[in-house]
Amino acid sequence: MGFTVAHLRRGEKGIIKEFPEEIIPIKLLELGCLPGNVVELIQIAPLQDPLYINVNGSHIAIRRSMALQIELEPIPGHE
Repeated sequence: MGFTVAHLRRGEKGIIKEFPEEIIPIKLLELGCLPGNVVELIQIAPLQDPLYINVNGSHIAIRRSMALQIELEPIPGHE
């Protein structure tokens, strides 16, 4: 897998490209974690897990292992 949510630095954004649908919980899909939506990394916990992200206006805490499964397309100027 290439560039993922786990590779973002604080304040960076990316567009969700793809992820293994069988791994992503339904709750994340309901909160807007869908291909084409923009993800912004807001904060990383002190031990690097979980990650606090903003997707489609929803602020979500996700585990690093899950963030590694969500592939992104970098947004120019936010790399």
